[in-house]
Amino acid sequence: MASPLSSSRFDGYSEASLLRRAKWSDGVFAVVGVIVLVGSLLLLCALIADFMVDGAGRIDGDFFTNYPSRRPASAGILSAWVGTTLVMIVTAALAVPMGVAAGVYLEEYAPKNWGTDFIEINVTNLAGVPSIIYGLLALGLFVQTMDLGQTILVAGMTLALLILPIIIVATRESLRAIPQEIREASFGLGADQWQTVSGYLLPAARPGILTGAIVGMSRAIGETAPIITIGALTFIAFLPPSPVQETFPFVNFDWLDSPFTVMPIQMFNWVSRPQAGFHINAAATGLILLAMTLVMNGFAIWLRYRLRRQMR
Repeated sequence: MASPLSSSRFDGYSEASLLRRAKWSDGVFAVVGVIVLVGSLLLLCALIADFMVDGAGRIDGDFFTNYPSRRPASAGILSAWVGTTLVMIVTAALAVPMGVAAGVYLEEYAPKNWGTDFIEINVTNLAGVPSIIYGLLALGLFVQTMDLGQTILVAGMTLALLILPIIIVATRESLRAIPQEIREASFGLGADQWQTVSGYLLPAARPGILTGAIVGMSRAIGETAPIITIGALTFIAFLPPSPVQETFPFVNFDWLDSPFTVMPIQMFNWVSRPQAGFHINAAATGLILLAMTLVMNGFAIWLRYRLRRQMR
């Protein structure tokens, strides 16, 4: 039978060995993480540098105000960036309210049973479905069955379906991060469920919800497969009707039924052409699209930081 002294020495040796192994594992993980981070940043910098070398000189005022053309030197992205802007407006108007409402219901109102668990599993799985599947769904449902046409409205609805699971998951995670004591304190003051959600939970979860919405929009702005599937044009030399008009009611919704193109499709069209001038235009378009994505993600980070400081 081992003495207490030898047992304590053995235990001490085991604890020291486990501690050294844990530190070694942490060190290896940190090194691997730094290598992956540096490698990702180098790839991103190489991509940006390649775009800048090829396309930075092509970006000027005429590039934003000219329509696509058969001549590379006079071609521009006017119809593409206008179409991208309008599609993103429809996407945000549909996806953000629906995603937040669905996330709030699932987290705060839905009963905890097998039906809710089934919905949660499917929402989580939908966030990883390839975007082409949403394009095929939109083609069969919106274009062929509902006969809505190949329009800006259908494009916005398609991309809204694409990012809806992202916003739902972000909303639920933001609500889960709020301490349970806040809910109990609100109920203790006599507030009902909706007063608690609207007055305390949503303001506290706002940074995470807005971040998830902007990240989802950043993904949608670069999607090509679902937009091509529903029939977006690769060459368009006109603009949709203006959303604002001079006569009452001063708002025009005819642009929702207009054909369209977006910047990723315009970039794809130029890349597929053999002339080197179109490849330069594609690089310039990619640089603008990448800058828009980085600005949206940077804005999400800044907004989350600012809102959290205001909450403190």
